[in-house]
Amino acid sequence: MNELELKYGCNPNQKPSRIYMQDGSELPIKVLNGKPGYINFLDAFNGWQLVKELKKATGLPAAASFKHVSPAGAAVGLPLSEVEKKIYWVDDLDMEFTPLANAYARARGADRMSSFGDFISLSDVCDAATARIIKREVSDGVIAPGYEPEALEILKAKKKGNYNVIEIDESYVPAPTEVKQVYGISFEQGRNELNIDQDFFNNIVTDNKELPEQARIDLAIAMITLKYTQSNSVCYVKGGQAIGIGAGQQSRIHCTRLAGSKADNWFLRQSPKVLDLQFVDGIGRADRDNSIDLYIGEDYMDVLAEGAWQKIFKVKPEVFTREEKRAWLDQMTDVSLGSDAFFPFGDNIERAHKSGVKYVAQPGGSVRDDNVIETCNKYGMVMCFTGIRLFHH
Repeated sequence: MNELELKYGCNPNQKPSRIYMQDGSELPIKVLNGKPGYINFLDAFNGWQLVKELKKATGLPAAASFKHVSPAGAAVGLPLSEVEKKIYWVDDLDMEFTPLANAYARARGADRMSSFGDFISLSDVCDAATARIIKREVSDGVIAPGYEPEALEILKAKKKGNYNVIEIDESYVPAPTEVKQVYGISFEQGRNELNIDQDFFNNIVTDNKELPEQARIDLAIAMITLKYTQSNSVCYVKGGQAIGIGAGQQSRIHCTRLAGSKADNWFLRQSPKVLDLQFVDGIGRADRDNSIDLYIGEDYMDVLAEGAWQKIFKVKPEVFTREEKRAWLDQMTDVSLGSDAFFPFGDNIERAHKSGVKYVAQPGGSVRDDNVIETCNKYGMVMCFTGIRLFHH
């Protein structure tokens, strides 16, 4: 099959719609269940490239949670801590967590609000443990190089039998030149085949030049994630998972703030005040996520004043004060930060410092590089210049 007709394009009024191979060759995918749409395939193919490269760079199974052609989360299959299991809502699952299941739980869980209704990409054959996690989440579909029989049956039962399951040929190699059209005009460019590994970060320009192995891995995860994130973009990573992604902003400081606020929320979810919240019976995971986001936000005092807390919590929670949140966030350390283009001002570093960033990777090349380096030196950060921009559109 070299062509697959789709229901419609980005929007219902955009017809006809299809994916096809211009050279007449076979499509490198099989739809095993459901009927994926135009945006589903955009997410699937971008996400597949991301997880394939993450596995190549780290040697670990990888997963990504995509929304609107940018990753909401990406991670490799390191073990989950008990706290992570709790904040990702998988602590009640009585099963053995495989490396791939760990990867998806982390990719889905770091920013659960953004991941709601995601399209999933898996670097390895989907096993039953991973499928069980996917089954309970609101998601549009999954792409993987294969599926264990039990996993496929679990996924086929999702969404009343309409869940999108795509199998991709992992040996497929795309043409070296990419072509797309905008307003009837064809654009052509060479594929971004840049290989990102731990040696990508050898040009350290700060006074502090101690870049441990885990930081190199985290920086590789950050930069590979950014390679498939709509620009401008920055990515905060800690312990093998993206904890904050800022995508598609016109200003880099807005990317840094957006991603930093997501990273902060990820860490605030681990605070005792959040872990001890008692929800009313029957409240779903998505409603719990929304309630936690409200609780750690600035508007929670309004909820207390209106008495709306009773619809969410069994017991009225204590206010999580700004001072308490800051004190907790001050314990977040050794975070890595990647940027798809240079930081034009030191204000990005100042904001990153508030979210525990110690390691930074960026192309360099700004007329104010000295100011950015000086700001890193002020906080004892390690920063490397990669010399390579990673815009993605």
